[in-house]
Amino acid sequence: MKRLLLLPFLLLLLLPGAARAQREQSIWYFGQQAGLSFPVGGGAPTPLLNNKMTTYEGSAVATNAQGQLLFYTNGEYIFNRQHTVMPNGRQLMGSNSSTQSALIVPDPGSGNVFYVFTVAAQGTSNGLRYSVVDMTRDNGLGDVPRANMLLISPVAEKLTAVRHQNGRDVWIVAHRWNSNAFVTFLVTPEGVETKPILSIVGSMHAGPGRNAIGAMKFSPDGRKLAVALWREANKYEVFDFDRNTGTVSNPKTFAPYPEAYGVEFSPDGSKLYGSSNGEGGGQAQIFQFDLKTGTATVVGKSANRKVGSLQRAPDGRIYVAREDNQFLGVIENPNAEGTAAKYTDDGLKLGGRRSKLGLPNFLTEPGK
Repeated sequence: MKRLLLLPFLLLLLLPGAARAQREQSIWYFGQQAGLSFPVGGGAPTPLLNNKMTTYEGSAVATNAQGQLLFYTNGEYIFNRQHTVMPNGRQLMGSNSSTQSALIVPDPGSGNVFYVFTVAAQGTSNGLRYSVVDMTRDNGLGDVPRANMLLISPVAEKLTAVRHQNGRDVWIVAHRWNSNAFVTFLVTPEGVETKPILSIVGSMHAGPGRNAIGAMKFSPDGRKLAVALWREANKYEVFDFDRNTGTVSNPKTFAPYPEAYGVEFSPDGSKLYGSSNGEGGGQAQIFQFDLKTGTATVVGKSANRKVGSLQRAPDGRIYVAREDNQFLGVIENPNAEGTAAKYTDDGLKLGGRRSKLGLPNFLTEPGK
């Protein structure tokens, strides 16, 4: 009897967190004024046609705890919920042609302040910077009191974040350019700590500027970190990540995969997916890597010349950006092994809008 009474109580404790994680990623804006709305509790998304932003690659979206839009950005402009540029939301020093041009993180000490982190394209001197959005300004539509504060330069086009083990603070992770060092910055209620934690591990990110291309993602539990190295390295790497210390370690490599671009983990964390286009494009494929056995499988081929970002969604699927296409690709069952993952190339219609190479970048929230 006690067990029967305890189970509903535990479910009540668990469900709000899961629903909140879904709500915070319920709106996507990306590509050529494309957008999606994911219903709370799962289910297929519906296209949004109110996006005023165009971005060739990266973007980020902020919502409140109820899943309502606050603002969005391509790393250059910040648009408020009325889809107009914030008064001081221009000339951010990211780039709409940077793989993960922007990332939005809520201030752990305030419900009204957000940090917008940006990375430049192709290892240029703009580097990794952050701007502050205060949602109490401009009659609750938000404004940018501080912009483009430099953290480190130069960096690759990779930018991701995960909640600290303490459940409050946030780790921001980027990668130095012309280096094999990950740089990790801690965000606390006191602000952004400007001294990075360096993890010198894995491959050099160096060479011609185009080699800076490629995504970086955390696993759902925050214990693994994956990167794609586009050219001339042509590989994916997976590392361990310590959410207490912010350090990266223990590299594992999957290679060669020409023009490796996107990476994403399955919801259960057992698989890594990567997008690859072949030298110069035209051989667009989605690979699955079993992280226990090391087995690599082609789970999908695209009719598109190029595919880009992979993004895990609140509905449990992984969506695939297809350059200049009115459909996203969809990995229907990403926890399944091999082709049972079921990739559909024309998987989701965007209501007449077009995808480019990017999909939104979100903070990873383990346990939610």
